[in-house]
Amino acid sequence: MLGQMMRNQLVIGSLVEHAARYHGAREVVSVETSGEVTRSCWKEVELRARKLASALGKMGLTPSDRCATIAWNNIRHLEVYYAVSGAGMVCHTINPRLFIEQITYVINHAEDKVVFLDDTFLPIIAEIRGSLPKVKAFVLMAHNNSNASAQMPGLIAYEDLIGQGDDNYIWPDVDENEASSLCYTSGTTGNPKGVLYSHRSTVLHSMTTAMPDTLNLSARDTILPVVPMFHVNAWGTPYSAAMVGAKLVLPGPALDGASLSKLIASEGVSIALGVPVVWQGLLAAQAGNGSKSQSLTRVVVGGSACPASMIREFNDIYGVEVIHAWGMTELSPFGTANTPLAHHVDLSPDEKLSLRKSQGRPPYGVELKIVNDEGIRLPEDGRSKGNLMARGHWVIKDYFHSDPGSTLSDGWFSTGDVATIDSDGFMTICDRAKDIIKSGGEWISTVELESIAIAHPHIVDAAVIAARHEKWDERPLLIAVKSPNSELTSGEVCNYFADKVARWQIPDAAIFVEELPRNGTGKILKNRLREKYGDILLRSSSSVCE
Repeated sequence: MLGQMMRNQLVIGSLVEHAARYHGAREVVSVETSGEVTRSCWKEVELRARKLASALGKMGLTPSDRCATIAWNNIRHLEVYYAVSGAGMVCHTINPRLFIEQITYVINHAEDKVVFLDDTFLPIIAEIRGSLPKVKAFVLMAHNNSNASAQMPGLIAYEDLIGQGDDNYIWPDVDENEASSLCYTSGTTGNPKGVLYSHRSTVLHSMTTAMPDTLNLSARDTILPVVPMFHVNAWGTPYSAAMVGAKLVLPGPALDGASLSKLIASEGVSIALGVPVVWQGLLAAQAGNGSKSQSLTRVVVGGSACPASMIREFNDIYGVEVIHAWGMTELSPFGTANTPLAHHVDLSPDEKLSLRKSQGRPPYGVELKIVNDEGIRLPEDGRSKGNLMARGHWVIKDYFHSDPGSTLSDGWFSTGDVATIDSDGFMTICDRAKDIIKSGGEWISTVELESIAIAHPHIVDAAVIAARHEKWDERPLLIAVKSPNSELTSGEVCNYFADKVARWQIPDAAIFVEELPRNGTGKILKNRLREKYGDILLRSSSSVCE
C-alpha cells in the first residue's frame, strides 16, 4: 500500500524561492572585488536569479547545458548558482587556482556553453579562449567595462544580460534526480575528475548540514563562508543558508586575517567556515589587534586536520566552539561533523579536547566503515586503522564522463583515507593512504605529527612525509616554516615531540623552508616534498633528532 502524502520535487529553485517568500528581507552582504560592500536580500537574490535564468533561456541554453563560473564569493556568483540550477541547467564552478592547462581541460571536459567570470580572472580566460570550442558566450560579472571588452572582444556584461530577463519568469518543473551542479577534484595526480551532483542530493545535503548535530544553522544565524564557492559549492552553505533563511555574508577575494576579523565584527557573523590556514591568519590578526569577535560562536574547520592548539585557542580565548568536520568533493562534501553526544557532557576539559581532535561522526544520510587491504571490515574500536569507505544519499556513484560502475567497490566509495572509527561512530583520519608512514611494520600518522608541530609557538606551517630509510624502510621527516625572526633549531623541534608521542614516532629530522607547496584547494603537495626530500635520510649518516 502506497502512502497518501504529497510528493514535491527536492530541487534547488525551491530553496531560494522559500528564502524569498519567508525570509525575503534577510540580508545578503557581498564584498566585491573592488572592496566595495554591497547589500541585498533573499527576495532580491531570487528575483535577479529568475531574470538571469530567463535571459539564459533566451540565449538558447537548454536543460542540462553546463554553465561555468570562475569567481569569488560574491552576490552575482550566488545569483548564478540559483539561476543556472533552478532553470534545469548545471552550474560548473571552476577553481582558479588550478593550473591553466587544468582549467582548459575542465571547461572542455564539462562542455561548458557559457563561462561567467569575475574581472580578476579575465587574463586567464582571455589566454585560453581560443582553446574552448564549445563555449558560446563569456559573461563578465560586472557592469559594462570598456577595458575588459578591449581585452576580450565579445564579452557580455552581466548586468546587461540580467536586464534582458523577465521579472515574471517562473521556475520550471525539474526532476529532482536531474543534475544540478558540477565540481572537479583538485587534480593532485592526473587530470581533475568531475563530480555531478543532483538536485535531490544537494537538498538532502543542505537539510542535514543545517541540523543541530551538524552545523546547527538557523534563521537567527549570520553565516560567513570563507571556503570558496568554487570549492565544493562553499561546502553547501549557499543552499543551507537559503533553506533556513540566515543572513549570508560573502567575503570576496580578501581572505586575510585582518579583513576577516573586520568583516566578522561589522556584520555580526555567528558562524564561519574555512580551512585551518585561514583560521591561523584570523587568530594571528586578532591577537595583534585585540579583537574578540564577540558575535562569533562557531567556526567550522575542514579541508585538513584541525590542530588541537587551534581548538584550544578559539575556545579558551574567544569562547568559540570549533566544529571539526571532514568531507570530500565526492561527498558533496560533508561526511562527518564533530558534535558531542550526551555522555560526553561530563568529560574533563582535556578529554573534551581529545574528542574534538576527531573529525566527528556521520549524520543521517552517510554511512562509514573501515576495511583492510583485502576489503574485510575492521572493528570500530577506536584503535584499528583501515581504509575509509563511504556510502549515502549524497555520495558519488560515478565520476562524470567515466565508465559506469568503475568508481565504487561493492557499492562503497573508497575515500583514499586511512582512519579509525570508535564505538560511537567518531571517525579520526590518520592519513591519506598514500601519505601514511610505514616504519618497521608499524604505521605512523603524519596528521598527528603535523598537529603537534603546528602547536609549537615558533612554527607557522608544517608537513610530515615518509622519507626512505635503510633500516626501517620509511621514517618521518618534518618540513616546517618558522615564524619570522625565529632561531628555532632542528634539534629543538624534535625535542618538542619527546613527551607527546612514542619515541619511535618522533621525526628523524626537521628541515626548515620558506613555504610549503600547495594545490588549488590549499592542500600541501606532499608528492613534491617527497620528490625533493624523500632520500635525505639515506644521504645522512645519522638522525638529526637522535
